[in-house]
Amino acid sequence: MIKLFFPAIDNSEIISTVKTLKSGFWASGAGVGNVKKFENKFKKYTNASECVAVDSGTAALDLALKVLNINKKEVLVPSLTFVSSINAIKYNGGIPIFVDVEPDTLCMDPEDLENKITKKSKVILPVHFGGYSCDMNAIKKISKKNKLLIVEDAAHATGSKYKNKKIGSIGDLTCFSFHPVKNLAMPKGGAITLNYKNRNLKNKLNSLRWCGISNRKEQFYDVTELGYNYYMDEISSAIGIEQLKKMNKFNTRRYEIAKKYHKEIKCLEKMPINKECSYHLYWILVKNRNVFLKNMKKKGIETGIHYLPVHKMKLYKSKTKLKVTEKVTKEIVTIPIHVKLKNSEINYIIKTVNQLI
Repeated sequence: MIKLFFPAIDNSEIISTVKTLKSGFWASGAGVGNVKKFENKFKKYTNASECVAVDSGTAALDLALKVLNINKKEVLVPSLTFVSSINAIKYNGGIPIFVDVEPDTLCMDPEDLENKITKKSKVILPVHFGGYSCDMNAIKKISKKNKLLIVEDAAHATGSKYKNKKIGSIGDLTCFSFHPVKNLAMPKGGAITLNYKNRNLKNKLNSLRWCGISNRKEQFYDVTELGYNYYMDEISSAIGIEQLKKMNKFNTRRYEIAKKYHKEIKCLEKMPINKECSYHLYWILVKNRNVFLKNMKKKGIETGIHYLPVHKMKLYKSKTKLKVTEKVTKEIVTIPIHVKLKNSEINYIIKTVNQLI
């Protein structure tokens, strides 16, 4: 079976993991050691002002929204996303307002976004779908006009850019995921970057990720508010440091695969090509999806559906009509894209897709 996603490692990750295991220092809620090194390197990589490492993309979203106090406030977010984007709003007492996506990029539609802003709106939560950046100029213009904050969901977008600006250096806060299938892979990890220097906010995030602990001096500390067990461990961060060294190389290879897919796959509706996209995934739209998925599996190719529409799920059932989202989520299929794919496998995927569509 040709895998849909697959992490890429070499001896550098193995050596760093073994070194960390032998050290006996595997985790620290204080975020020292490898965690601190990773934060500094990732901050530099994204051109962000600050970075706080956590244990997942979901934790990043939860804490980013928590420090902005969204209780009983509206957060504008696409329905075409992994459910964590919406769950994080719910965790914090916020109200998700579902926004449609643009048909070519599947990213947040600025026109629909502006139409759905009310007096209760507080945060815009754009999702860089598949690593393709949202129209951040339009979104920033809307946020400024309406005095809203921007929390970017960049779970797919490590290494992505928008008009030559690194994702992580644009919105107020940006949330990343380092799940094992992501472009930068860890056993478990995430990060929040801040686009402005705010020591108080960073200290608050550091406290919240580790049970609310603050004012720590040696063995003594205080707890000033309810916190969580969200800190990144030393083994994950050791792997992340090595992964980060290869990120540009990895994303260049993903772009090469995406470019070949775009050129040779005969689907009329497929992911566009943009050198600034990190291509965490590659999507096509097919009319006979269930049959297509079944036949791709028979041919030994793993596929995915990213994603089912959150606004149609039982927990979030909404009467909101999202024309593009509702069409796309009936037809979208994601096909394998990762740096471990061989050229022969890429050619086989293209040939098989063209035979089955």
